Amino acid sequence: MTLLKVEALTCEYRSNPLGIDIKRPRISWKIQSDRRGTMQKAYQIQVTAHDQNFTTIKWDSGIIESDESIHVDYGGPELEPRTRYFYRVKVWDNFDRETAWSEIAWWETGLLDTSEWKAEWITPDPEGIDPLSEPAFLLRKEFTLKPGITSARIYGTGVGLYELYLNGERIGDELLSPGWTSYHKRLQYQTYNVTEQMLAGSNAIGIMLADGWYKGNLVREDNRNIYGDRRAAFFQIHVNYNDGTEEIIVTDNTWKASTGPIIFSEIYHGETYDARLEKEGWSQSNYNDENWAGTIIQEMPITDLVAQENVPTRVTEVLKPIDAFVTPAGDTVIDMGQNMVGRLRFKVNAPRGTQIVLKHAEVLDKDGNIYFGNLKFAKQTVEYITKGEGLETYAPHFTFQGFRYVKVEGYPGQENGLPLENFVGEVIHSDMERTGEFECSDPLVNRLQQNIVWGQRGNFLDVPTDCPQRSERLGWTADAQVFIPTALFNYQGGPFFTKWLRDLKVDQLPDGNVPFVIPNVEGGMGSAAWGDAATIIPWTVYQTYGDKRVLAEQFDSMKAWVEYIRKQGKNEYLWNTGFHFGDWLALDAKENSFVGATARDFIATVFYAHSTRILRDAAEVLGKQDEVQEYSFLLDNIIEQFNHEFVSPSGRLVSPTQTAHVIALMFDMVEGKAKERTAYELNQLLIQNDYHLNTGFVGTPYISLALSKGGYHETAVKLLMKDDFPSWLYQVKKGATTVWEHWDSIKPDGSFWSDQMNSFNHYAYGSIGNWMYKAVAGIDMDPAIPAYKKIKIEPKFAGISFTQAKAAYESMYGRILLSWHLTNETVEIEVEIPANTTAEILLPKAQVADVMEGNKPLVSGDINSYMETTEGVRLTVGSGSYQFRYRNESGLRPSFTEDTRIIDFLDYKEAVDILEKFAPGITKPPAIFSTKARSLKELAELEEANLTVDKVKAIIAELKMLKLEVELVK
Repeated sequence: MTLLKVEALTCEYRSNPLGIDIKRPRISWKIQSDRRGTMQKAYQIQVTAHDQNFTTIKWDSGIIESDESIHVDYGGPELEPRTRYFYRVKVWDNFDRETAWSEIAWWETGLLDTSEWKAEWITPDPEGIDPLSEPAFLLRKEFTLKPGITSARIYGTGVGLYELYLNGERIGDELLSPGWTSYHKRLQYQTYNVTEQMLAGSNAIGIMLADGWYKGNLVREDNRNIYGDRRAAFFQIHVNYNDGTEEIIVTDNTWKASTGPIIFSEIYHGETYDARLEKEGWSQSNYNDENWAGTIIQEMPITDLVAQENVPTRVTEVLKPIDAFVTPAGDTVIDMGQNMVGRLRFKVNAPRGTQIVLKHAEVLDKDGNIYFGNLKFAKQTVEYITKGEGLETYAPHFTFQGFRYVKVEGYPGQENGLPLENFVGEVIHSDMERTGEFECSDPLVNRLQQNIVWGQRGNFLDVPTDCPQRSERLGWTADAQVFIPTALFNYQGGPFFTKWLRDLKVDQLPDGNVPFVIPNVEGGMGSAAWGDAATIIPWTVYQTYGDKRVLAEQFDSMKAWVEYIRKQGKNEYLWNTGFHFGDWLALDAKENSFVGATARDFIATVFYAHSTRILRDAAEVLGKQDEVQEYSFLLDNIIEQFNHEFVSPSGRLVSPTQTAHVIALMFDMVEGKAKERTAYELNQLLIQNDYHLNTGFVGTPYISLALSKGGYHETAVKLLMKDDFPSWLYQVKKGATTVWEHWDSIKPDGSFWSDQMNSFNHYAYGSIGNWMYKAVAGIDMDPAIPAYKKIKIEPKFAGISFTQAKAAYESMYGRILLSWHLTNETVEIEVEIPANTTAEILLPKAQVADVMEGNKPLVSGDINSYMETTEGVRLTVGSGSYQFRYRNESGLRPSFTEDTRIIDFLDYKEAVDILEKFAPGITKPPAIFSTKARSLKELAELEEANLTVDKVKAIIAELKMLKLEVELVK
């Protein structure tokens, strides 16, 4: 019996989304097949409203001959608001097989249009409650329903943050709703299915409101009420009955208001909860609210309510503490074992009025005391006052902390040791689906990978923040754009970035300028590599997921950013004006400066070209041929002017830094001999620095990719494997469990970098993950065919010091797996390719005659498309699982490629002069410079030369450089 099956149906990236406002939602699916090389030849989609039996079809696509299986637009009649639509899919494959209908999936529309709103914005009557008071508000309403309830939904939102209660129960598990958007321009509302919680008869709804991002303290110590100074709620309940009638309950001035146990709650500062002030039963019917204040209708400056776009923020994991101890300073401290973002939940049984204080921090200082210095003015403090009625459980509601260590004060009996079983850490972030895995045989590299993932979890909390602990926690554009390739490997980030990009678009200035942070609460704008998030992020989302809609939505924003740059200065082809952060936090910065040594106009012009290239390519995808022509011309001129301004006639970059060479290579700013020289000199800069980087936010994300791209992959590997300062593994050996903001956040002597800016959870440098997945593990895609429709499998073993690696990625089409294992005798590579895709596989240094696939020689198996090259054996395969095995000719020694062969172009004397530097007294250079190219391994074994492999490499580098200089001058 053969297997062909449609599975994993999604609508707008999500499984069974509740309450969406997209009028033409897109459907995606995956195909499971037991045959290799399975491709979809046709599909059929059926959609029905309300009817899970599909007796009445709202839309039938018919049989569509196409291999398209992601982001297929719904093509039926206009959707109705507040309606559940069921859909199913079947496909036909290239073996003339037809699947059964898939399992039924659904999406449910929200209100779709602002005219559907009947609610009013309400806030407590200021005659009863000071609207500027710190305690969280409680709002409540009782209502009566008749029997025969068939469905009930709550639609609503609030400013700042809210929690929703119905008949005494918390509704939903989402936290920090409605999330953070550019509130005056876009505010998300949420949809809740409360059919099971509604009762025939008396019901009560309760809303808890706190400041959150809307009116809380942000950015600076005296900065509050950025969006407004009044909290407010906006909700409506739709109840449907079996007689076909509907009842709507809305927020209006009939609601009642009070304050409760949360007497203080802030994003930066934490929460104070006095359990003695709890109002038992406040969200239940028949509660006595006679002494509660009234509510008033509040006019709000909000122009656009949109259904929830991002995935919700939730508790995604619970951690148990690993230790509790007393520091040398006498503090009682809990160690969670992991720098995490979220909250501490605890249980306590104590007399009424007992005050328990939790103060959160990331690290201990070199003396073993808890360190709060890097928090700036953020307090990160939680206070709880007991009501004294038995066992009490508490976790804060409207705040989050970045921490590993928690100082505990006032817990009963803590002088005799804390009961660790009474404490847990709840990890909080946007609840994205995990899509990527990476592991290898080196434990330090594995810990680095874990740190990268934990850094993302800590900072992808509704917006991509720079750090989660100090008084900042903002959506910095540069951090997001440099990390997004790594981010989208680790997690499904389609909804996350779609929502954030929409805020970028509305916060972008009329002249195209892009603020430093999104949502824009910081001000400042126009910096290269920061504002370029406007182009880089939508393009990366498109490449990863094949999402043309996000390109179409953002195209005007992308174009506006490029046109903004174009208008700067006197030369439209250079960006040499304005403020720029430059290579932020680079180690080659001058004393007391945050900005690296790379010329800022150099960086700005490179990113100008990069954004222009992206804009041109996006125009090509969207069929905008006029823009393709215009921005192709602009790009050519930028590159020409760059080379005139920043590259000498002999091919030398005017900015002699690692970062300058990295970005010139990465973004194709130099070609031919100048490109060779740039790659060579980048490699030399690393060698001269003992394979240590000195790059910052601009150079670091690309340095390893640029080295591998430029032919110096082994140097990139050495860079990764360094474990002294500065390096990624230095942080790991210093005990890091997330990625740091500074290479020396903790210095070799145990002291700290400046308190002014020293986050221990800052994901930007975690962008090394992108190179680890693509180069070390070897999973990549053909950039011309997005979403891993055509997969590239190309592991690079050169210079690798570990013996095995494995990466897996859950693409839009299904799971991609690559696992390799090296022994002294064999190379073993396992590959899985999902149905409806193809892959090009490189077996490094293999020979066709040696390769076994499964239990068969490659030449006698069912893989027909293969060829032997100087790099190894290249194969083109369809979907399925493959196991390759072949001889490891070079064992675990580096494998030498053609571009590291001796080139015979110098005369005898020049050869002797260069060789004399490395092997004094050498008398037989002709053996090395024979017309027959010899590998480095062969040359190193020549007794008369007495050369090591490293010496031969150095000779080759010098010879190549001399030849390059001669040809460039010519």
